[in-house]
Amino acid sequence: MIEVKRALLSVSDKTDLVPFAKRLQAKNVEILSTGGTLRALTESGVRARAIEEFTGFPEIMDGRVKTLHPKIHGGLLALRDRPEHVEAMRANDIEGIDLLVVNLYPFAATIAKPGVSFEDAIENIDIGGPAMLRAAAKNYGFTAVVCDPADYDLIARTLEGEGGLSSELCLELSRKVFNHTAAYDAMIATYLNDRAGIKLPDQLTLTYRKVQDLRYGENPHQSAAFYRSRLDLEKEALSGRSAISQLQGKELSFNNLLDAGAALRTVHSLPRDGAVIIKHLNPCGVAVVRDESPQALDDAFRRARACDPVSAFGGIIAVRSELDERTARSIAENFAEVIVAPSFSAGALAVFAEKKNLRLLRVPDPEAFLKDVHEIRAVPGGVLYQQFDASVADRSTWQYPTRLKPDEETLQALDFAWRVCKCVKSNAIVFASGDATLGIGAGQMSRIDSVEIAASKAKKAGLELKGSVAASDAFFPFRDGLDAIAAAGARAVIQPGGSVRDEEVIAAADEQGIAMVFTGMRHFLH
Repeated sequence: MIEVKRALLSVSDKTDLVPFAKRLQAKNVEILSTGGTLRALTESGVRARAIEEFTGFPEIMDGRVKTLHPKIHGGLLALRDRPEHVEAMRANDIEGIDLLVVNLYPFAATIAKPGVSFEDAIENIDIGGPAMLRAAAKNYGFTAVVCDPADYDLIARTLEGEGGLSSELCLELSRKVFNHTAAYDAMIATYLNDRAGIKLPDQLTLTYRKVQDLRYGENPHQSAAFYRSRLDLEKEALSGRSAISQLQGKELSFNNLLDAGAALRTVHSLPRDGAVIIKHLNPCGVAVVRDESPQALDDAFRRARACDPVSAFGGIIAVRSELDERTARSIAENFAEVIVAPSFSAGALAVFAEKKNLRLLRVPDPEAFLKDVHEIRAVPGGVLYQQFDASVADRSTWQYPTRLKPDEETLQALDFAWRVCKCVKSNAIVFASGDATLGIGAGQMSRIDSVEIAASKAKKAGLELKGSVAASDAFFPFRDGLDAIAAAGARAVIQPGGSVRDEEVIAAADEQGIAMVFTGMRHFLH
């Protein structure tokens, strides 16, 4: 057990500081402190000794140097069961520090502020705090260390009830500290990499905070949790707006969040407002609004569902405008797992309230999830890290290699199909009208199989492909895929181009009398 006779308190976050210090004082603990923490304590009637009095050395350089002193680090690091350490303490007039309470300069909160200067960011890199935390955490057998105000009550209750702190508790506090300082350094490294424009640094240092335990992972025997960027959380705290909140429904699972993310990315890839239905990470129906009438969103949702009503059952639905009561009633006609929207009308909430298990996710600021996103994927022996595919080739860069050129109406339909196709697992084929998908073929080992599945889906749904347009996420390696698309009834097709057999595919399109567009940008999605 560590008997706490002397404690050093130096914190940026002063939440619950004074009540905790008063409980220490009631146990006759001598309190050392610095700067603003010292003022906060003494102004509240807590007896505290200034650190410069303890060390005999003044704070200098605007407070940059105050705790970097042998009397501080000797008091934190001494192994008090070793005679040579005890003798060194005696010879150098070093007194032991039994409890260290430190939290760090608010670097994350500082860089989250709009327009923060580089100088302000650098000045908010804590030096003395991490040094003390690491020293005390290393010496957990003799020094207890606290970096989180949430632990104050536990420490005080334990001292009051047991008279000291156990080695097991101190080891747990040590573990927490090293996680805390590692995350702090990772945030600084990431900030400096971003400022230098380094997207793929030699050392990948990322930090995320757990915000929610999940029901389970992909399967019930797998545990899982949802983590978010510390910087994103700080930005939300500054704005007072949560980027995501669950309004009702069962606890979220790993798959729910994966599909909700796919739904969010897909609906915000569209050229305008619309509705998306996702099943197992793939769109099974997508449509955009046709006008600004009160029933426009409901109409879009119904057209999206009509693309594949069987697969839509139990899907994840996303829209990008407020979800109204009319649309809510249409959604409620069938079973859905999750609904994602920037907001829900009172009428919609009343409709969904009757479905207690249905999860409603409000995402008022999708940019928090879609801007500057990188993906991390585990592979045997390591991880893959890449920038998320948020790009869509501008129409000004498209090429028109076939004799038949698409008119403006066809180009708009192709643009819609192309935006949906980039969100479908490869190999991907999408048939569409100008404002809704008609058949989607996803994740097949050959492109011709995806064409056949997409056409089959349309047929099962009773949708006509004659006069439709089609999109392919990558080039056609042979003309068979193009021939199958033409046979299904498409009048135009959009694809990246770039195959060694492009001329063969162009000739096939000319033979079939359809227009073809090359975007020059591939959208594999694995």
